[in-house]
Amino acid sequence: MTVSTFGREMLSDNTLTTGRRLALALLGTTMLAGMPAVAFAQDEAETVQPAPQPATPQVQTIQSIAVAGAQRLEPETIVSYIRLRVGDPYTQAAADQAIKDLYATELFSTATVRNDGGNVVIEIVENPVVNRIIIEGNKRIKNDKIVPEIKLSPRQIYTRSKVRADTQRIIELYKRQGRFAATVEPKIVQLSQNRVDIVYEISEGPKSKVRQINVIGNEVFSDSDLRGEMITKQARWTSFFSSNTSYDPDRLAFDQQKLRQFYLTEGYADFRVVSAVAELTQDKKDFIITYVVEEGERYKFGEVTVDSQIRDFDNERLQTRLPMKQGDWYDAKSVEDTVEQLTELAGTFGYAFADVEPQFRRNKDELEMNITFALREAPRVYVERIDVNGNTLTQDKVLRREFRLAEGDAFNSIGVSRSSNRIKSLGFFQENFEIEQKPGSRPDLIVLEANVEEQPTGELQLSAGFSSIESFILAASVRQRNFRGRGQTVGASVNYSRYSRSARLSFTEPYVFDRNISAGVDIYRQDFNSFNFRNANRNTTYSQSTTGASLRVGVPLTEYMSVVGSYTFNYDDVSLDESQFFADLDQDGVFTCEPLIAGRFLCDAIGTRTSSILGATVAFDNTNSRFRPTRGMTVSLTAEAAGLGGSVKFIRSRAKAARYWNVFDNFIFSLTAEGGVINGYGGDRVRLTDRFFLGEPQIRGFDIRGVGPRVLRQPIIADPDSADPNNPDGLVVTDREQISDDAIGGEAYYLGRAELEIPLGSGASELGLRPSIWMDVGALFNVTAPDLQQSPFPTGLAFQLRDTDGNPLFINDGGASTIDPNECTNAPCSPLNRIIPPFQETFLGDSASPRISVGIGVNWNSPFGPFRIDFAQIIKKVEGDDTKTFSFNVGTQF
Repeated sequence: MTVSTFGREMLSDNTLTTGRRLALALLGTTMLAGMPAVAFAQDEAETVQPAPQPATPQVQTIQSIAVAGAQRLEPETIVSYIRLRVGDPYTQAAADQAIKDLYATELFSTATVRNDGGNVVIEIVENPVVNRIIIEGNKRIKNDKIVPEIKLSPRQIYTRSKVRADTQRIIELYKRQGRFAATVEPKIVQLSQNRVDIVYEISEGPKSKVRQINVIGNEVFSDSDLRGEMITKQARWTSFFSSNTSYDPDRLAFDQQKLRQFYLTEGYADFRVVSAVAELTQDKKDFIITYVVEEGERYKFGEVTVDSQIRDFDNERLQTRLPMKQGDWYDAKSVEDTVEQLTELAGTFGYAFADVEPQFRRNKDELEMNITFALREAPRVYVERIDVNGNTLTQDKVLRREFRLAEGDAFNSIGVSRSSNRIKSLGFFQENFEIEQKPGSRPDLIVLEANVEEQPTGELQLSAGFSSIESFILAASVRQRNFRGRGQTVGASVNYSRYSRSARLSFTEPYVFDRNISAGVDIYRQDFNSFNFRNANRNTTYSQSTTGASLRVGVPLTEYMSVVGSYTFNYDDVSLDESQFFADLDQDGVFTCEPLIAGRFLCDAIGTRTSSILGATVAFDNTNSRFRPTRGMTVSLTAEAAGLGGSVKFIRSRAKAARYWNVFDNFIFSLTAEGGVINGYGGDRVRLTDRFFLGEPQIRGFDIRGVGPRVLRQPIIADPDSADPNNPDGLVVTDREQISDDAIGGEAYYLGRAELEIPLGSGASELGLRPSIWMDVGALFNVTAPDLQQSPFPTGLAFQLRDTDGNPLFINDGGASTIDPNECTNAPCSPLNRIIPPFQETFLGDSASPRISVGIGVNWNSPFGPFRIDFAQIIKKVEGDDTKTFSFNVGTQF
């Protein structure tokens, strides 16, 4: 008690030093008082000395700050990173804070602060500079995919934290590909001048597959049924080409949504996924995924009503048109579709911002789902303005004239959708283009915004190749589909091969004088040598040269229908090789086409003629894209009449229709049908060169002109088993390779195709690969049977070869032939004769019976142009047809 009172008195005197001394003395006295009396007596003689007073520390003022070890950085810059300044007191806490500030810059590997009597020295070792980044061991992911993910780059300052972060980013890239066993080991290579190379050594490891997918809690649907709804698949030998067998966390979350959607469409409104766990095996090669689910009870639709606050809609009429009825099994997909349909319906009436909300009332006792589709009140909306952005080449008017709405019009969602499809069909902009709808300056106004990305519209193709059909091929073409940004199409092409040559110039103006009228012109020249095969050798039959021009004008009738009128004038010259097919069998001095050599159908085709053709086409097209439609329909009817001038008279009609569906999550299914008929009039028969021909590529699985009427010239040989060797019986050769095969075309045809395009992953899509399975059906028929020829047997037919002037050709002993009879004046010299081996002609293929083929194919938009490859299996054919299992086409898209 005395000590406490005394201590308070000393503190009240405000003498801190003296108080500390007395406190120490009292503490010592108190300790001594507790000792035994003997100890106290022994220490009584000693003098108690007060404790020494500690020295007061002297705070130094910073006189100067120096930097040691700087190489790239200026000392002033380094000092700016810390808080120490000349004139400030130097303390250890301030020095520690300075070190922390220096390390926080990540510019230094080591940093210390030293004080020499007020002279502060900052000693640093700078982090090295990255010279280059080296990635080794990566095969599955290329450098162009890894480098953008790495934050550290050459000429940056190296830090361990950045290297660790980059290592994790690379590992994450491999995890996204399902390679969870991948490891990355960074290594540092020291270089001169405080530089380093950073090497990331990657061990990719195997791809982690999904070994097993387990589902717990399902009673209504089996595990296999539920696995079929998931995107992720179990790794099996049958899924060798599938990319969905690898583990992906995002795909795992998506599969949970897929399961929920499946159960909701089946009526299980209470379904939920309790848990989804993916366990990696110890070897990091496989995952085992386990879902725990609760199915719940199955519901039916109860009372389904419509509550519309929009005055233009009648609730009762809308309710009668709803797809679901009371008592049907509940289907969440049907509810979503109904919401979308009602929203679109409101949009067609100008209510762009209509809100459709399905209100659910669940009756758990009756297991019924009562739904009310509430249409909230919304103002009728008008188009305030139309904005066009991003068109650097294309003129504004090219886009604006495709809009089905104008500024000031009442909003219409169908018009907006149609406008988007028309702009996409131009082919000038990105494939996924959509018109954006944004609020206007008032609630009843809307702004339509077309944000486009220009795509290349110029096409330059140069190609060369070798074909068993055309021998050496050269082709060059240039086309600009958006000439001068006006939407005009200008093109020129040249093709050359051993058997055909062509050149074409074309121009199309889609809006003449900015009116909705299209016009175009084509000027062309084509030289073509028809052919047949014998002993796998190509034999040229007739040559056809066509020079012509075509004019066309198109006018729209409705939004989806248009009519196109055309006029075509052709000058045709069909000829045969006179040295091969002309003869003078009756020795009357007239050198003419000989049917026994060429065939009557070829002799009738030769000559020159002009064709003046008027045509009209009515077309309907509501597809979402002209270049690659995925939904919609096209129908066209064409009629052409030749004879208003010219030397050819015929009427030709053709019809074509196609329909496209998007099915099974981006599978594209299409049906195509077409047919045509041509008839002569005024006593004219349809000539060979005006008839239809059918084969590759129109109907796959058959050769070029491989379907339809044809004349086979079959050699006749002596029968070795004949009873009379001096007068043997004739044996007709049936080996197709030894038979001359001439397609003579038909006057009617039909063709049908069903095709299912299979979607691939994003990588294959970027390459432009589109595989498909297909079935083709078609026939070519209805032609007057030609006059068939047959040479005498067994001797055949001998005749004298003559030149074009009718002079006989001669041969001398040396075997040298000459076309000048005067050179053959001395014997031995004799006329050059030719023997036609015995043959018979057969007419086949004039049948309307369908030819059917099925197969698989791949479209590839290659850098060299569109490429198509097909493998076909013939299901049905007619005698005489030429089949072909494998085919490819360049520059043609189906």
